[in-house]
Formats: sequence, C-alpha cells, structure tokens
Amino acid sequence: MRIIYPGTFDPVTLGHLDIIRRAVNIFSEIEVAVVTRSLKSLCFPIEERVRLLRESLAEAGLSGIEVSAFDSLLIEYMKKKNYRTFIRGLRANSDFEYEFQMQLMNRRLAPEITGLYLMPSEDNMYLSSTLVKEIAKYGGELSSLVAVCVRKALEKKYGSATGNG
Repeated sequence: MRIIYPGTFDPVTLGHLDIIRRAVNIFSEIEVAVVTRSLKSLCFPIEERVRLLRESLAEAGLSGIEVSAFDSLLIEYMKKKNYRTFIRGLRANSDFEYEFQMQLMNRRLAPEITGLYLMPSEDNMYLSSTLVKEIAKYGGELSSLVAVCVRKALEKKYGSATGNG
C-alpha cells in the first residue's frame, strides 16, 4: 500500500522521523510531502526543508522514501498522485482536535481520501517543530531533538548552543 505523509517539516524533528520509521514497517511505499506555503510562520524556505528532510532520512538510515514538495490542498495533490490515504502523527489532545477537524473537512471535500494516525514513541510525545525553533532561538541544546544536519542549519540561522543565541 502506498501512503503519503504531508507536513511543513519546518524543521523536521526526531518525532517526524519516528513516525516515518513506524510507517516503513507498515506500508510498501511512502512519500513525505513538504507543503510549500503555510499559515504558520516558516523558518526555512521550501528548498531547504526538502534538503534537510532528505539528509535527516539518510542520517536515520531510512531509505527508499520519496521526498517531494507541493503547493496545493493536500487532497488535490493526493488526487493528482493517485493516493487514497495519508498519515499524520498524533501527540496530544490538541493534535487530535486539529487533525479531527482537518479529517472531517478532507472527507467533505474528497470522501475517497482518508487519514491514518500514528503515535510517536514516548520520548517524542512532547516534540514539535515550534518547540525546536524556540529552543534554537535561545541557543538551547538540540542534539536530542533533531538530526545533526538540522541542528547545524538551526545553529547557522540562530547561533550555536551558547545560551546567547
């Protein structure tokens, strides 16, 4: 079964990689699709998010995963690529409420498309790209949160882990 994992991945975290690792054990083909634009304030341009995702997958030893970028509604991209199912990670109640609303809207717009939700390991339940960016802005330690390539990109953007960012 083919599946797509959409997101901003700004930046990709060890939590995202955890979800991908779980998906590899379930699905025969996985595409990780990075959305170009978002209502969220983005730290990295699309080209860099795609590059960091590819490098993070390589660092994690995850191969055979397609990485792409898209600039449309997810359901439109999925129809174009002939996908019927997407995956998303669920960490907490707030994720559930957001994903529940999105699933209902997607179902209204494209009833043939559905989502499957995977929970990350306990070590990654709290982890989000937003928290990672906040820690990076203040020069906090990132090595247990992101791949080495992402840590270096964040340190280049915000300064190294010196505490004075």
